[in-house]
Amino acid sequence: MDKLIITAAISGAEVTKNHNPAVPYTVAEIGREAKSAYDAGAAIIHLHVRHDDGTPTQDAARYAECIAEIKRLCPDVIIQPSTGGAVGMSNAERMQPLTLRPEMATLDCGTVNFGGDDIFVNTENTIKEFGTQMIELGVKPEVEVFDKGMIDTAIRLAKQGFIQTPMHFNFVMGVTGGIAATTRDFAYLADSIPAGSTFTATGIGRHEFPMATLAIIAGGHARVGFEDNIYLSRSVLAKSNGELVDKVVRIATELGREIATPTEARAILGLNH
Repeated sequence: MDKLIITAAISGAEVTKNHNPAVPYTVAEIGREAKSAYDAGAAIIHLHVRHDDGTPTQDAARYAECIAEIKRLCPDVIIQPSTGGAVGMSNAERMQPLTLRPEMATLDCGTVNFGGDDIFVNTENTIKEFGTQMIELGVKPEVEVFDKGMIDTAIRLAKQGFIQTPMHFNFVMGVTGGIAATTRDFAYLADSIPAGSTFTATGIGRHEFPMATLAIIAGGHARVGFEDNIYLSRSVLAKSNGELVDKVVRIATELGREIATPTEARAILGLNH
């Protein structure tokens, strides 16, 4: 079994300081939270960026500032920008971070209802456009799936040459409108990906640590962080992303799973640079 790759989704686009005062907005805060996660054992920083007032942005210049600060503090960490952005952004807005040629970036493989009137739109043409751009720029996609049908879409588009293989999936579970965060559904997703693929599990809210635990046992990888969950335990706010990562490290250690360094994570994921 491979060592465990921990991804820290340190900021997200929706969670705010009103939810948890430690949620980072500024470049310095982004750097602080990335370092807390890295020091605790995260090999990958999944990155959304904000303006200083907390407004989400996909501006490449802002990403460049934040990436430079993270690299200053954590030189070998893998930085994985989001191309999801925030609900309502155009494809052109969302793809801006790809111009920086990061090692990895997210590729959302379907449309999902986010509750109320919010719809996170990813048409087939959007997926093809993003996937093609990632191939041209040498960026490895993390295939984001919110339901089983999105795995099928990714497999079909990979066969057509729009997504690089072998694929690395992220099972996002427990989102309103997406697949539930249950043991049954986790097994269903894990059994549905092609041979030779790797996967990470992301549980939203109270499902964060149960889904991480299932992934640890099943030989997958785990994502935690303020984007997905702001609590260390019931009603106890996490003081940093590092606290969330540290909890996963403790669980993995108890279950006999070693933690991957960024260098080891690159080898597991087949990253080229």
